[in-house]
Amino acid sequence: MGFTVLAVLLALSIHAEQTAPGMAALTLFITVLGILLAGLGADLIAYTVAHAAVPDRREVGQMIRVAGGALLSVVVPMILIGLSGLGVIRLARALTISQIVIMVTLGVIALIALRRVPLPLWQRAALVATLMAIGAFAVVLELVAHLL
Repeated sequence: MGFTVLAVLLALSIHAEQTAPGMAALTLFITVLGILLAGLGADLIAYTVAHAAVPDRREVGQMIRVAGGALLSVVVPMILIGLSGLGVIRLARALTISQIVIMVTLGVIALIALRRVPLPLWQRAALVATLMAIGAFAVVLELVAHLL
């Protein structure tokens, strides 16, 4: 989800001067909601294929909790976009700060996920650095695509 949010924030930041904060927030929310619903549908199909059965209420609840938890990735960007709507900061600045927050969040999540993996510290650090590099490269590609 983080890379999707990052891509949307980047696309919005390229057009920040022509975009109202409300429209930026709506675009981000609709995109994230669409991705979450698609992921939930994919989880339902994957579960059914893997277990040859429809998930029970508990499993569906777990899938919904995971999908809902992914919504947390847009809390800080939405707050910052809201502050730009109130005139506290410019939208372009809010989107830039949001991108940085998402990149850092991706790194922290990777560190947390890898903390119990029995790998040497340098390998875990290399994996986190790789994830961060992929995120930075995605940002660069999006930027190049919008500048062409």
